[in-house]
Amino acid sequence: MSESSSLVRNESSGADVMLTLLRQSLKSCQTPGETYFEASMPHIFVVLGASGDLARKKIYPTLWWLYRDRLIPENTLFLGYSRSLLTVGQLEERCNMYMKVKEGEEERYKSFWKVNYYIQGSYETRRDFELMAQEMTKLASFRANRIFYLALPPSVFDVVTSNLKGCCMAPQGWTRVIIEKPFGKDSDSSAKLTSHLSGLFLEEEIYRIDHYLGKEMVQNLMTLRFGNRLFGPTWNRDNIASVFVSFKEPFGTQGRGGYFDEFGIIRDVMQNHLLQILCLVAMEKPCSTSADDIRDEKVKVLKCMRALDLDDVVLGQYVGDPEGEGDAKDGYLDDPTVPQGSATPTYALAVTTIHNERWEGVPFILRCGKALNERKAEVRIQYREVAGDIFHNQSKRNELVIRVQPGEAIYCKVMTKTPGMSFGLEETELDLTYGERYRGAKLPDAYERLILDVFCGSQMHFVRSDELAEAWRIFTPLLHKIEQEKPQPIPYKYGSRGPDEADKKLAENNFLYYGSYKWTKPSQL
Repeated sequence: MSESSSLVRNESSGADVMLTLLRQSLKSCQTPGETYFEASMPHIFVVLGASGDLARKKIYPTLWWLYRDRLIPENTLFLGYSRSLLTVGQLEERCNMYMKVKEGEEERYKSFWKVNYYIQGSYETRRDFELMAQEMTKLASFRANRIFYLALPPSVFDVVTSNLKGCCMAPQGWTRVIIEKPFGKDSDSSAKLTSHLSGLFLEEEIYRIDHYLGKEMVQNLMTLRFGNRLFGPTWNRDNIASVFVSFKEPFGTQGRGGYFDEFGIIRDVMQNHLLQILCLVAMEKPCSTSADDIRDEKVKVLKCMRALDLDDVVLGQYVGDPEGEGDAKDGYLDDPTVPQGSATPTYALAVTTIHNERWEGVPFILRCGKALNERKAEVRIQYREVAGDIFHNQSKRNELVIRVQPGEAIYCKVMTKTPGMSFGLEETELDLTYGERYRGAKLPDAYERLILDVFCGSQMHFVRSDELAEAWRIFTPLLHKIEQEKPQPIPYKYGSRGPDEADKKLAENNFLYYGSYKWTKPSQL
């Protein structure tokens, strides 16, 4: 299928830029001589857990956006499967508020639902999977590629994947299985899941999805590092004082504390999202942009890291703010779904190091928390002080900041002369804010990129089994100690920056927080 026939230009505002970006994603996973997809081969995308929150809020909207922009083959069919007794019309009603259908897209939207199907079935009963296989054959014959998205709780992964292998593999064409985190709760449970999956599928058939790897600025880390001469010579322990990877949410558990309490903030965010970003910041230049070359380098980083201990972390739990409004008045333990007296952290700051020639001695700091003062995810590379200071301690450290969300941006904090007659110094930034530089561009959602990668067979932005094993090796001793010793997390007020002890930990690990600088979006100037 040629580009002109498989990818049709969308004239809506900002869509052209998005299509260009996604075409590049497709091309990056091709080998010479390949087309995007085989034109005559149908595709069936099966959403297991179609009635759940993840499916209606993320998966179905993503499939619609890809279908709308003609980025997946026109002969793709969508099949929902869950325990609930639903019609396609009822499924559409559940998803409507998340689909973001624009004026002029109504006919295309109707066409999308016309190629959607739904069947009810159990996750444990083999016969129900046999019936699903019959339905797929009826819809697209034996000759169809099959993608299965497990939008399911981990408790049913084993039985569902066994039933898929036994009943639903593509007789002709390929089969790919997308698995959502959490990939286990510790090293043992993760190894058990990996062993189970490897007994059923080839590694190239398994797509362990971490949606942070699909975010624009996370993907941009490789380009920034390896596509610019500017940063390479300073990307080492001689110039960098510390690396800070931060994830902040301004809301609490919002009535879902029961689920959160089972996993905690470290499993929910730090062991996966933040550690993946750390690997991209710290890894050596891969031989190529192929999936295995990139993941090989990430694994090398993880192998150079020791296991974390309680001394390496600051743990916190938010309490209500009596002067706050709405949810801010309630603390974590006020959530009726949270077990009474729970010591589960809602905030964690961890300090680790990478024992290799490039990074020896440089602290890598990971921070994540709920009910903080703002929504923000970013990487902050803080450079060492300028040697031979001639400005009488007016100069502050340079920082390179990669803002993942919200308002994607790359900016570098630098010192400049204060405008006017004086010779004072002040902090300013060299700023690339995407909303200003690429005004009108619509950046694809992370799930759009990743599901598109599954269609074209690229595992570049998915987690490999050995990578997962190393990540759990680093965090499992810490998680077990927290569960066994139940250290009391430090209380911090809803809407604050977190525990004061976290700032002390930052200072002890060569990160200076001045508190004198506030980044301002250009549109606000």
